[in-house]
Amino acid sequence: MRRGRDPGPGRPYADGVEGLTGLMMLAAGGLGLVVGVGATLAFRWSERAQRTVPERPELVLDDGLVRVLAVLRSAAVVLGDDDQVIRASPPAYAYGVVRDGQIVHAAIRELIEDVRRTGVIRDEELELPRGPLGPGTIMLQVRVAQLGPGQLLVLAEDRTQARRLEAIRRDFVVNVSHELKTPVGAISLLAETVQDAADDPEAVRRFAGRMIAESQRLSALVHEILELSRLQVAGALQEIQVIDVDAVIAEAVDRARTGALAKQIDLDVGGQSGAQVFGDPTMLVQAVRNLLDNAVSYSPPGTHVGVGVRAQDGLVEIAVVDQGIGIPAEEQDRVFERFYRVDPARSRETGGTGLGLSIVKHVAADHGGDVQVWSQPGRGSTFTLRLPKAASAEEVEAHQRALDSDPKGLTL
Repeated sequence: MRRGRDPGPGRPYADGVEGLTGLMMLAAGGLGLVVGVGATLAFRWSERAQRTVPERPELVLDDGLVRVLAVLRSAAVVLGDDDQVIRASPPAYAYGVVRDGQIVHAAIRELIEDVRRTGVIRDEELELPRGPLGPGTIMLQVRVAQLGPGQLLVLAEDRTQARRLEAIRRDFVVNVSHELKTPVGAISLLAETVQDAADDPEAVRRFAGRMIAESQRLSALVHEILELSRLQVAGALQEIQVIDVDAVIAEAVDRARTGALAKQIDLDVGGQSGAQVFGDPTMLVQAVRNLLDNAVSYSPPGTHVGVGVRAQDGLVEIAVVDQGIGIPAEEQDRVFERFYRVDPARSRETGGTGLGLSIVKHVAADHGGDVQVWSQPGRGSTFTLRLPKAASAEEVEAHQRALDSDPKGLTL
């Protein structure tokens, strides 16, 4: 008879542990099922809730308005109800009004807030930073108005150049009055002094010499004011002819030599170029002489002033080089303005009018050219008058012969 295996005394305990483990696994599985079902229901509820939220309508501008904004020269910005930029023209970015889709300047944002609050159109001229770096500013005429429900239109017109021209005109009137009054007052005072010193021949000669100098300064000032006015009218270039540039330089140097000798300054001319230009010889001689006089005035005694010419790339360049005080970089753009002086005290001593370089600029423009400046303080300056090169007689004849031989093969 087989006997069964005795389970031993520890078997009931093991059976109890196994049963407990099974119950725990069953509970964990049930909990996981509940969590999974809950997550699924939550996700579906979230989707249903999102569908019930109305989408924000896309802001669409009228086609006619878009076309109008596209042809405006002013900067144009259309804002939505929360001041987001809906549309901005390229000038709006160029002027720095809009950056990264936002209105940049607090002053413009204040105008926007005021229009939203009151509904009244605002029109203001604002001086604003031109960019995030540097001290440069831009003058903008800013107009803000309601465009539609919640929408605003911002227009900005660049008035920087206009304001600059107005300032130049005001300065011109003030400077003309001052410059004319100074020599006139000096002549009047000297005349009274001469009258009081009638019994002193030496004093009379001394004061008479100063009267002559002041009257010459006054005459030069009046002449240059009239000349500058003549250059600014249409058709100032009356007589156009082929001009020998070497002859122009020679005459200008000859006229400027007296002032240079008085300061022991050597005028050095750099050879013959044979270059020719079209224009008025009198005007060009005056322009080159003005450059030479300016170089002499701002150069210390015993230095050199050089003038040279070269022809390249269809241009004739006349350069006047000095060893003078130089011009700071921030003032170089202003040296061609009327009555502007780098060193006013030196100009008073030399009798300068402050119009010489302005005349050079206008002469260059009338001849289809320009004038450029390079300068460093303490190292001197170089002024370069650039003019279109005229074809020589030989070049004209060669071109004509080629044209006569093959009229269809050459174009002017």
